[in-house]
Amino acid sequence: MCLAIPVRVTELLPDDMAKVSLDGVSKTISVALLDGLSVGDYVILHVGFALSKVDATEAERTLAMIREIAGSAQ
Repeated sequence: MCLAIPVRVTELLPDDMAKVSLDGVSKTISVALLDGLSVGDYVILHVGFALSKVDATEAERTLAMIREIAGSAQ
């Protein structure tokens, strides 16, 4: 199963790379598919690539639903 999740950009790096964070977990990803990113933007992350920008409100709502599902599975 593939899952794309919203993550927040914490640092823009050279060569179309960026650091992103989700609940304290950081990862370096490619942002080569997107233009005009800024620190603090949310992107949809899938297999190491940012696929699109997403509104912060929508990203937080999606993350809340994912956390709720994960919590109910325990």
